[in-house]
Amino acid sequence: MKMRIKCIYGTLLGALLSPALMAAETESWTYIKETPEQHAAKMEWWNAARFGMFVHWGVYSVTGGEYKGKMPTNSAEWMMNKARIPIAAYKTENVDKFNPSGFDAKSFVLLAKEAGMKYIVITAKHHDGFAMFHSKASPYNVVDATPFKRDVMMELAEACREEGIRFGFYYSQCQDWHHPGGIGNTWDDSLERVSFDEYVREKAVPEVRQLLTEYGPIAIFWWDTPRDMSQEAFDSLHSVTDLQPGIITNDRLGEEYAGDHKTFERRIPRKAPQGVDWEVCMPISGSWGYKNPIRILNRLKP
Repeated sequence: MKMRIKCIYGTLLGALLSPALMAAETESWTYIKETPEQHAAKMEWWNAARFGMFVHWGVYSVTGGEYKGKMPTNSAEWMMNKARIPIAAYKTENVDKFNPSGFDAKSFVLLAKEAGMKYIVITAKHHDGFAMFHSKASPYNVVDATPFKRDVMMELAEACREEGIRFGFYYSQCQDWHHPGGIGNTWDDSLERVSFDEYVREKAVPEVRQLLTEYGPIAIFWWDTPRDMSQEAFDSLHSVTDLQPGIITNDRLGEEYAGDHKTFERRIPRKAPQGVDWEVCMPISGSWGYKNPIRILNRLKP
């Protein structure tokens, strides 16, 4: 058994070899066919790398996992959902205050490189619906909606290319607590609901396409929290990854979309899956999103 560990800003990853992707075709979407030999060649660097960084960063970092004097969830990135924060309040408390002026992409990438990491994957959009890149599909993004006004993803992509580190994106394709068609926001009555398919057409597909066409070579695309959706929605999202030949995807787009590797979150399987590539993703702390350690320690004091 080969095992690799990927240390994330939160994550550990491990790997073995998976069967070739299923080629599929519908009236609207055609996927690039891949032979077993092509698949093995594509996965060669990933199996050899064994160590990478997964950065879980978003506007939820502003409050350090705290809302109205409380820490409503162990996973800070879920704060909006667990505390049932209205979109308007979330904007005021997080988006309007997001200004990480000390961020330096090159220093960030060099930190990973000096630790021996071979690649970086970062949250381009998490479940709160906020794009950490200059989205053309929605003004709810780091350039247009925050005082920071810089494209974090572009800066990191350029720094990775300069330092020879492969670069990848995480994208929450189903949950979106800001868009009226996204899944997950059951508490904000201000949302004028539209269909989920409309969300996919208006936001998810255009944003994924932008990430895969404007940010240079993308090595990995990491889907998250699969939900039921129409075949057209599945196919439209799946087909966009063909824009980056050789890209590696995980198994969280949908049940029938195995991707290139299995993902185990917060646990290492007792028995390694046989005949497939796999990874273990595990946060360094109990939370993927940033939580203020001083506040945590203060809460633990008697």
